[in-house]
Amino acid sequence: MSENTQSPRKPRVAVVFGGRSSEHAISVVTAGAVLSAIDRDKYDVLPIGITTDGRWALTADAPERMAIADRALPNVADLAESEAGGVVLSVDPANREVVLSEPGSVPRALGEVDVVFPMLHGPYGEDGTLQGLLELSGVPYVGAGVLASAVGQDKEYMKRVFVSFGLPVGPYEVIRPREWDQNPAAARKKIVEFAAEHGWPLFVKPARGGSSMGITKVDDLSGLDEAIEEARRHDPKILVESLLRGREIECGVLEFEDGPRASVPAEIPPVTDHDFYDFEAKYIDSASGIVPAPIGDEATAEIQRLAVAAYEAVSCEGLVRADFFLTEDGDFVINEINTMPGFTPISMYPRMWQESGVSYPELVDRLIQAALTRSTGLR
Repeated sequence: MSENTQSPRKPRVAVVFGGRSSEHAISVVTAGAVLSAIDRDKYDVLPIGITTDGRWALTADAPERMAIADRALPNVADLAESEAGGVVLSVDPANREVVLSEPGSVPRALGEVDVVFPMLHGPYGEDGTLQGLLELSGVPYVGAGVLASAVGQDKEYMKRVFVSFGLPVGPYEVIRPREWDQNPAAARKKIVEFAAEHGWPLFVKPARGGSSMGITKVDDLSGLDEAIEEARRHDPKILVESLLRGREIECGVLEFEDGPRASVPAEIPPVTDHDFYDFEAKYIDSASGIVPAPIGDEATAEIQRLAVAAYEAVSCEGLVRADFFLTEDGDFVINEINTMPGFTPISMYPRMWQESGVSYPELVDRLIQAALTRSTGLR
């Protein structure tokens, strides 16, 4: 007599991407690469895009439509299966079912989600907001938790945490929204005094931005107001940093069964057609880093130690890319960490792990597996 056996259901991964931040397009590109790499024999996949106005949409599972083509950036609106339907994730931890609700139609269940892979960059996704929703929903997710995501997004508090753990950071100044709104002259004077102490040029950037968006290199006082305006277009709080002369070195950290490990580092060479490693250099002009960085065994060991220390200081989970300067004196200064680094085909994080012996599909699988073994809540 034959037995009627039913094979176990594959874990369902919701890849969530897009979002309301200025990094919307890069999130779409990143998600396309991840969708291409997920093992469909091992996982069911549910692509969910968040439009620039915040609507959660069921999207086409079409990685080929999610790349930068002829310098044109992709967006969720072009991938959404309907112009009005919304995807709803329950906030009941006992119910992980995702529902599609469309005007004039009965809500349709899309099945339960076992883990979310949040491929969002910037505010409203990488900053702890989405992570908080997933904690309320009781759905495990890839990457840092609420606190680590928030600290990793806010460059001011990131640096404050680094300093408290004894990690080396460069000189910086913060202009908060109220400072600029109530007394721009005093705020400007604060920056000028910072420049007098540390010298020009300065970098003026959004305090909670990413992908090098909104950053301006300011060579003298004449360009300051325009730089502040550009940074505040992305974030009302701005960060001002002095120029650190040296080499730009990055290092990836990945969670393994025995704890976080660091990849071989990479070097971002000076870019000739850009003032610095800005958005176009990263994503449009395909600037390529050197992997592994030619810095010697001793320096490699030191940056790997510092990268893991930064990961632990912020209480990260899953992954981090740590960005450093190797100064002319031979010292490392940590610039920032990225709790959800880019996974585009030219992104440094997967390239560093590829060189470290972890292939792109293996990297994606390891992140999903790590998330599936973690609980939500206090841990």
